[in-house]
Amino acid sequence: MDMLFTLPSIDPSIDYNKHNEEQKKVWDAFNAGNPTRVPMILGVNPRVLLCNPQYNPKGISFEEYWNNPDIMLQTQCEFAYYRDHFLFYDHQMGMPDEWRINVDPQNFGEAAWLGAPLKFIPGDVPDTIVPLNDDNREMLFEKGIPDPFSGVMGHLRDLYEYFNQGHTFMGRPVKANMGLLGTDGPMTIACSLRGATEFCIELYEDPDYAMQLLDYITEAEIQRIRAWRKYYGLETPDGFYFADDSIALLSVRDYERFILPFHKKLVKELTTGKGPNHIHLCGDATRHFKTIRDELTVRSFDTGYPVSHGELCKELGPEVVINGGPRVDILRNGTNEDIIKETKRILDEVIPVSKTFVIRDANNVPAGTSPENIKLMYETVKKYGLYK
Repeated sequence: MDMLFTLPSIDPSIDYNKHNEEQKKVWDAFNAGNPTRVPMILGVNPRVLLCNPQYNPKGISFEEYWNNPDIMLQTQCEFAYYRDHFLFYDHQMGMPDEWRINVDPQNFGEAAWLGAPLKFIPGDVPDTIVPLNDDNREMLFEKGIPDPFSGVMGHLRDLYEYFNQGHTFMGRPVKANMGLLGTDGPMTIACSLRGATEFCIELYEDPDYAMQLLDYITEAEIQRIRAWRKYYGLETPDGFYFADDSIALLSVRDYERFILPFHKKLVKELTTGKGPNHIHLCGDATRHFKTIRDELTVRSFDTGYPVSHGELCKELGPEVVINGGPRVDILRNGTNEDIIKETKRILDEVIPVSKTFVIRDANNVPAGTSPENIKLMYETVKKYGLYK
């Protein structure tokens, strides 16, 4: 099979079996509540191949990736190969028994499903164009909630079914993961549909409209997620993973006033209520974490920056897992000394106060980040992330 991407050669001296045994011991100890060292995870996706000319000399675009099922399938498989052979962190590496891949709407899927036109940007990830302006801001209410498998979502279902039609890659079977079961969050989607500036102004100047839009989005997401669960044959889970990065634009008081009721509705309607729940907030949102912990039974936070990791661990307590770490610009552009220094600084903050910290990039590895820099972070974690 011809490869779409030009990937590095594997170092024959790497012992993937040894790595796999070590990372399993780290996770077993962490999950048992008696960690031996801080585990490391990584947020990374196929943009590191598609948006890097070194790996993508054929210039395969995100538009081709989105519109051509065979290109997305092949890209996902080659990305899985790249991740599992060149990106060192605490995960299973080497050749798998089967390749687990994803249907991939990046960050545009929900907004596009609700009516935002897609915009493909040369050399970058896709985005959406704001569809609601001052003249048509009632448009979505007039149309009603779309079918959960219409438009973009129908395309994603077709991709999922195609990917599971018995394909192989490097002699191993390919299996698509169940996806599209979370949400980018009501406020974040509202900002995509109306514009961030416009929507924030409306929260204060026209709160009736803002609340109507948030309610529309929340109800649409509930209906969509329930439909996808039924499609997969899944029962209602005890807990729920979601995001809402745009709450970083609000004060604690205004988050509680405007957005928290919709987050509560998501949790109430989409879980059994037994919890725990998990949230991704990659902006400057840590002022909201205590409220979210208490009001939404969230017990795991994905963070970005800026974050005072040690103080956050102390504030939220030993029952809450915090995922956070060095900024991605340091991982991409920093010197070896920069990466070691920042990784060690964070570890020195959290180890004395927490046994529920997981170090990671903050937040999502950009194209152009060298595998050597990721491995340097990992080696630093293995050296300085030990619990005495």
